[in-house]
Amino acid sequence: MYTKTFKEISKKDVGIAGGKGASLGEMSGSGIPVPPGFVITIDAFDRFLEETDLGVDIVSILKNINYKDMSSVDKASHEIRDMIHDVPMPKDLAKLFLGEFKKLKAPYVAVRSSATAEDSAVASWAGELETYLNTTGKKIFENIKKCWSSLFTQRALFYAFEKQVFTKKHQQKIRAGTSKIKDSYPVSVAVVVQKMVQSDISGICFTVHPVTENKKQMVIEAGYGLGEAIVSGQVTPDTYVVDKQDFSIADINFSEQTRMIVKKKGEGVEWKPVPKKTQNRQKLTGKQIVELAKLCDRIEKHYKKPQDIEWALEKGKFYITQSRPITTLTRE
Repeated sequence: MYTKTFKEISKKDVGIAGGKGASLGEMSGSGIPVPPGFVITIDAFDRFLEETDLGVDIVSILKNINYKDMSSVDKASHEIRDMIHDVPMPKDLAKLFLGEFKKLKAPYVAVRSSATAEDSAVASWAGELETYLNTTGKKIFENIKKCWSSLFTQRALFYAFEKQVFTKKHQQKIRAGTSKIKDSYPVSVAVVVQKMVQSDISGICFTVHPVTENKKQMVIEAGYGLGEAIVSGQVTPDTYVVDKQDFSIADINFSEQTRMIVKKKGEGVEWKPVPKKTQNRQKLTGKQIVELAKLCDRIEKHYKKPQDIEWALEKGKFYITQSRPITTLTRE
């Protein structure tokens, strides 16, 4: 009830696993190379809030937010996140989560938020919540709670308000002081715990050209190290344009990269300089570009719609760490 392995979930399980978790389960079941992992379902989050009595306190804080005053939103966010951080994980949940973690036989995992509203028709929550890389068993509970509480960051609270995902029903429940977060808040969060890929090269693939919206082309972006550097826009990646009809490479534009994000000694990540001899090199070979393009095309065909895909290359093998629909296309 509180955890599901990737093999136990599919794209139909967004309601319990969130968009990210459901997508990873769907791809895993379809034979796509996804690093193994499990999802802590939203039922676990509900149970945590109920058992610790935090639900009542959180709803009370939500009730008093003035969204026209950013300091009010910031104050509420800090209060809620501090409360979640300070309360210990219930013992039975802790035992369950640690047991699933040990089954992965991975010294490090990525702990990633997966919102139930991700990529919904109402709003895309991709990027609004938090991820913690290179987590060990010692910090897994802390980082799970951080993912849960990232539902209430200043940015996420304001995003929910701005996108008008608080319905009249939600507002009425908040005013009434319900203790159930799922009754009063429009989004919940599951947590993905996944074997960490220490990528040599990583990046993004758009299975439709994101600028020209040409459906016959895909664009691959690639950079050294972990993908957070590219996703967050902190490095300029190589860009490869691939023709989807015959997988010929239509264009290659490589960029100098002087620094990269890598695993930190112990937990977490850090910036390290890229060795000078590789700073001006093309990141992926032509053969690797074609191999990745075919894999991403396979994912698009499976979902039957254009995809925004995050990938990683570790020791010569490609892994897919996320795939979601491209929601910004304007042409049919």
